[in-house]
Order: sequence, then structure tokens, then C-alpha cells
Amino acid sequence: MSLPPLKIGPYTLASPLVLAPMAGVTDAPFRRICRRFGAGLTTSEMTTADTSLWQTPKSRYRLDLDLDAEPVAVQIAGSQPRQLAQAAVACVDRGAQIIDINMGCPAKKVCKKLAGSALLQDEKLVAEILTAVVAAVSVPVTLKIRTGWDPEHRNAVEVARIAEDSGIQSLAVHGRTRACRYKGTAEFETIAYVKEAVGIPVIANGDITTLKKSLEVLRLTNCDGLMIGRGAQGRPWIFRELGRLLDPGQHVPQLDKYDLRDIMLDHLNELHRFYGELTGVRVARKHLTWYCNSLVNADEFRHQVVRVGSAAEQISLTRSYFDREDGGIFLAA
Repeated sequence: MSLPPLKIGPYTLASPLVLAPMAGVTDAPFRRICRRFGAGLTTSEMTTADTSLWQTPKSRYRLDLDLDAEPVAVQIAGSQPRQLAQAAVACVDRGAQIIDINMGCPAKKVCKKLAGSALLQDEKLVAEILTAVVAAVSVPVTLKIRTGWDPEHRNAVEVARIAEDSGIQSLAVHGRTRACRYKGTAEFETIAYVKEAVGIPVIANGDITTLKKSLEVLRLTNCDGLMIGRGAQGRPWIFRELGRLLDPGQHVPQLDKYDLRDIMLDHLNELHRFYGELTGVRVARKHLTWYCNSLVNADEFRHQVVRVGSAAEQISLTRSYFDREDGGIFLAA
């Protein structure tokens, strides 16, 4: 199965496989690794549209833009049209070439402010926000949504039509309602209806964790691209594996244990450099746990490496694990 090139405004992506923006996960080091393995687009972590909060350490990390990789995409979240428009302008001033609006996050702390997927309850406000942001910037504006607020109120098709009419240039749809959060199995029928209903590119998201599932989602939805989220945690090379499926003619060498070791060590070094040692070691723990989920004989290594308090210890334990004869064997997707 092959997909035509995915275009967002003037940008033709190198791959129709894109990394989902995930707060606390898709920081600059992780985005760089995913691009190295073939992600056609990586977007900053969701950032509040309240620019008065941009001086916090968390926001500064999230607004560390990938100016070395085009197109530079930033995701913003909020519920006030004017505030979102102002945030979009500020992001463009910082170098953003695509503004993505989050109407898909199911987190309670986001939804209680009527942001994220909570906005799907108010289609009039959705239209006001999208119109305001599109009018405020000259770069493409994209949108991430869910299939609806709850299983009784799946309005993704209506929201998609509003988005297209408002000037949104691509749409990513997670195959769950807000009420479903990440529980149960994603449903893709609604995404297929969205794809039929609009002329802008539609990207499918949700439960795309294996190569087999990826092909199934493309078949069920006929979408223009796939957005990978949790499937990339601990397996950033999933983009290269999926790329091989979409283009069987490309020669892609198989990873061996030493390739995997170098990926993990590079990631650790980048995290320690980006955040500084104290925070970098803490952030690295969750990534190490995800990597271990793809490894055999990794229980003891995981138990040790997530408990040490220094960068040197994390690096040393990782090297020692891969030096073991039974270490570093990774599970196939």
C-alpha cells in the first residue's frame, strides 16, 4: 500500500507518517529522534495559549522549536478566540510555520477550562476560534480533534466541515470521544466519514501501535496520513518500519542490538543536555521504561536504571545491559 504525498499548505511532507504532539513526551530530543527515523512532521508539545504563562520552565521547554527542520509546527490550546489568535501570532514570530490547534486532549485539567476536546460541545465557539486564528496568521493552521464529546454525541463530521469552511488546512482525528479518553478500542468508522465529508487532508490517529494495525487503519479510513502517538514511545523507529511497508522498494537495514543501544544512548545524552542533569535524569526514566517494553530480558535493567540519580549512572547501566549476551534483543512490532 502506498500513499500520495501529504501537503499542508505550501509544505509537502517527506512522509505521510507524523508524530502526535503529546504533552510530557514529544519534547525536542524525542522529536529529533522520530524525524531521524522518518516522521514527516513533528509538532511541539501542547502549549497554553495564555502567553503570560510562557515564562515558566515547562512552557520554555515546550516552546523550544525545531528551527532546523521544516515545517516548524507548534500546537496551542485554549478556549478564547482572541487569546488563541494572539498566541498563534507569537508562535509565528518565534519561527512557527504551522499552527496546530488542540481540540482533542481529554485531560480533565484541560477540559475543565473548556479547552481541548471539551470544545467539541460548542460548535459555534469552535468556528469562532478557528476563524480568529486563521485570520491572525499567514501560515497554515491545522486542527486535532476527537470523534466527539461522548459516544452519544459524535460530531466530528460537523466539526470537520466547520474547520474546512474556516480555512483549516489539515485535520487529525483521534478515533475516540473525549469521554472514552484512552480506554477501549479506537473506532475508525467516524474518521472514514470525516474523510468523505471534506476536501482537506485527514490524518488518522489512535491505537496505531503495530505495523499490521497501521495498514488496517489506512484501509478502513482511506486517510491521507497516519499520526503515531503511543506507538512511538520506546519505538521511535516505528516510522521507518511503516515507511518500508508503504514503500517496499526502499532499502532499510534492520536494527540490531548495537543500533538500539546507540539510539538509547543518544536519547539519554540529548535529554541530559536539553534539561540539565537533574531534570534530564528524571525525564529519561519514563523513556527508558518505554524502551524496556520493547526489550527482552530487561526487567532487572529497568528496575535499576529508573532508580539511579545521575546521568553517568544511567549511561553506564545502559551500556552494561547491552554488553550482556542476553541483553538488547528487541521485540518485533
